Amino acid sequence: MTEPVRLAKRVAALAQCSRREAEMYIEGGWVRVDGVTVEEPQFKVLEQHIEIDPNAQLEPAEPITVALHKPAGATIEEARALIREESHSPDDASGVRMLKRHFARLECPLSLPDQASGLLVFTQDWRVKRRLEEDFDRIEQEIVVEVSGKLAPNGLALLNHGLSFDHYALPPIKVSWQNETHLRFALKRIAPDRIERMCQAVGLKVLAMKRIRIGRIPMSRLQPGQWRYLASTDRF
Repeated sequence: MTEPVRLAKRVAALAQCSRREAEMYIEGGWVRVDGVTVEEPQFKVLEQHIEIDPNAQLEPAEPITVALHKPAGATIEEARALIREESHSPDDASGVRMLKRHFARLECPLSLPDQASGLLVFTQDWRVKRRLEEDFDRIEQEIVVEVSGKLAPNGLALLNHGLSFDHYALPPIKVSWQNETHLRFALKRIAPDRIERMCQAVGLKVLAMKRIRIGRIPMSRLQPGQWRYLASTDRF
């Protein structure tokens, strides 16, 4: 050959398959060019050595969803930037094969205040995004809050149900002491950024906040800055 051609054309000839099947092999991370995995079917090649993984499977590259432990002080954009190969949790048991395409077009449907830490979900899947946004009122979030100060006499009862802000009565939630300095919030229909104001209303100052669960998805053993894939069987 004297002119470069698309990798998909070379793979189609090598595997004796259709151009679309060749693209699926490439997009699935099964093709190497001179020993380096290439995931772009339009990649131009000339005389390079092309090989297809013997375990290659003809299946479309599905959008992925990941769980990340956001460090305190990080913005959502800074947290998104942490999702890269070197910060992948060694305890990931999802079985998902890592691809370069997994690090692009990630959206975060349920935010956290910058000063808070804990579980964030990023997804490429519009179905997951819609589920978390449309079912916000039904998905329970569990948040551990470190506080200082003296709790008002009826403060715990008010946190559970009884506070009103801006002429709006907050819905009932579950709040309990985890220990002498930490409260556990299990809430629906209330965004985490309301918690600081709720605590102030009963005489407490928020020192730190960590979300440890969204629905049935726990943060588990993720360390700050680490992420893992959610398996196709995981449900919120």
